[in-house]
Amino acid sequence: MQRLRSSGSSIWGNLVSTPRLKRKASNSWAAVQDAFFSTKDTFERNKVVFTVGTSIASVATAWIGYSLRYYHETRIDQRLETIEKAMRNSNNLEHSELREIAGSGSISAPACFATAGTTLIIGYGLGWRSGKWYANRNFRKEQMKLLGQVNPRAWQILFQVTTQDGYILSMQRIPEGRSGKTPGKRPPVLLQHGLMMDGITWLLLPPDQSLTFLLADNGFDVWLANTGGSKYSRGHTSLSPNEPAYWDWSWDELVAYDLPATFQYVHDKAGQKLHYVGHSLGTLIALAAFSKHQLLNVLRSTALLCPIAYMGQIVSPLAKISADNFLAEVIYWLGINEFNPRGAAVIKLLKDICNKPGVDCTNLLTAFTGHNCCLNSSTVDVFLDHEPQSTATKSMIHLAQMIREGSIAMYDYNDEVENIKHYGQPTPPVYNMTSIPNDLPFFLSYGGADALADVKDVKLLLDNLKDHDGDKLVVQYRDDYAHADYVMGQNAKQVVYDPLMAFFRLQ
Repeated sequence: MQRLRSSGSSIWGNLVSTPRLKRKASNSWAAVQDAFFSTKDTFERNKVVFTVGTSIASVATAWIGYSLRYYHETRIDQRLETIEKAMRNSNNLEHSELREIAGSGSISAPACFATAGTTLIIGYGLGWRSGKWYANRNFRKEQMKLLGQVNPRAWQILFQVTTQDGYILSMQRIPEGRSGKTPGKRPPVLLQHGLMMDGITWLLLPPDQSLTFLLADNGFDVWLANTGGSKYSRGHTSLSPNEPAYWDWSWDELVAYDLPATFQYVHDKAGQKLHYVGHSLGTLIALAAFSKHQLLNVLRSTALLCPIAYMGQIVSPLAKISADNFLAEVIYWLGINEFNPRGAAVIKLLKDICNKPGVDCTNLLTAFTGHNCCLNSSTVDVFLDHEPQSTATKSMIHLAQMIREGSIAMYDYNDEVENIKHYGQPTPPVYNMTSIPNDLPFFLSYGGADALADVKDVKLLLDNLKDHDGDKLVVQYRDDYAHADYVMGQNAKQVVYDPLMAFFRLQ
């Protein structure tokens, strides 16, 4: 993925300026990385052959070394015998004394076998174990940039989950806190990121402020999800990301396939029901699933940050104008199935939008999310290194339909025949928020400055939950918070995460 700050003449230019020389250096480094990881992939696929080959080569090297040494000692013995004959009459030196003077060694079978065994172990380490290390190196490198002083051994990297429709999703786990293991069984928590993001969302803040590590330090077993199409979840059992069919999904499929697969995987690994934390799109897909009574058998409670169900009153100028001008549809009609926010087509259309009256894209993050109160510039820099990421253009169309129509329904094919083919009815089915069980423990937190999860839209959701059991619904409102504050705010620990963890402990 190209870095945001490496995009040339693009909308991001106002946000980050990069000299041409730096771009060339970045491109060269990217090429080196591509070559490295290509070699690594080949290495990993042939790790058994490499292990056996390395071990045989190591043993052969040791054996040749001992053979040469034995040959060398034979030559020394021959020379000693010659010297011995010449000196015997005059000096009366014994053969053993001459050997001691020469300092020649001796070869032993135990030493030979010890060396051979050691080389076998080394061969195994270089082959099999290093193959696994190389396979995980890419994600470990990204993690280590963010871990600070956190011990990386607390990580268990790259669990893989295969969905029913064939997508291979990576998940990361932090099974213990920075201080080590705690007694007892740790309740699992699944963290689900938002639109055009990945699991790095939850690692943007320093370890003592990050929700990920706060949960781990407070006795929870933490799992990070990565939606299909993001950097670490681009696998499929039969499709390549270069094929249009790979991107033939909207967030409906995340509800139907991705979320159930990750929920069940965490539940099975942990052996108990789990807590769920969703941000932005992560709240939408969870609410849609709960409205269909999915996932409830493995769910303990849920926390929704910037909850999205309705989007008809969204105030984000970029999101609103993009939906009203059918930006995602235009990209789809151009044959672009992967919505890459750093791609030339998307950047061009965004640039056109930013030239419209009343749209200020000087601070692109604010133009999307609203005015965030509590971000640190260094945290934003880390964010820009990783995000935004690709998603399906079809999913962007689906969100645009929600903005234009003000409803929360399944994807509309804008064709009665196609809708009947997929849904058995001429219009898409609606996700009914009132059908969410009233006894499901909810923690909802939303902000007054959020331009994506607008206060009026959140209140529509809360109206649908008005019959919810009073002791099962906690609602938190932060007047100064916008969309990104919930994952990057410097004071998020005190104002959001501590109350969230207190809520989880009560469930």
